[in-house]
Amino acid sequence: MKLGDVWFSAITEAEENDRMIIVSGRTEIEPFIESGKFKERVEITWRYEGDSKGMPDETTGKLMEEAQTALKRAMEKDKLAIFTGIYTGDGERTWVFYTRNIPAFGRTLNEALAPFETLPLSIYTEKDPEWNEYKEMCELRGQDNDEEFE
Repeated sequence: MKLGDVWFSAITEAEENDRMIIVSGRTEIEPFIESGKFKERVEITWRYEGDSKGMPDETTGKLMEEAQTALKRAMEKDKLAIFTGIYTGDGERTWVFYTRNIPAFGRTLNEALAPFETLPLSIYTEKDPEWNEYKEMCELRGQDNDEEFE
């Protein structure tokens, strides 16, 4: 299975306060969904002090991008996990992965982030063999303000 790198973006709002959240979702991953191998969802959340719009400052944003690149590269190297979504806004960024193996994901995460200072991350895992979170995120794609990018 070949993993492409095509993404869409959309804007939604936080449920609690209507602050803007930018969503980026990966497309063209149906073969991975249909394989039935990626049954566990992992959400890695980084809480930060947001600006007046709830977005990260430039320094934090740059560090987040570096961590994201390291995670994506490590997780997708042997297709241990598929990076499917990014939510940024309201004082947090959440990266969403679907993985075949939670313990291996944890080891790979620690290895990928070892070069960084300790990051303020929390990790949540859940069985999601039907990819429900991914499907909900893709529903945002129908909005007028979405676009695809690579």
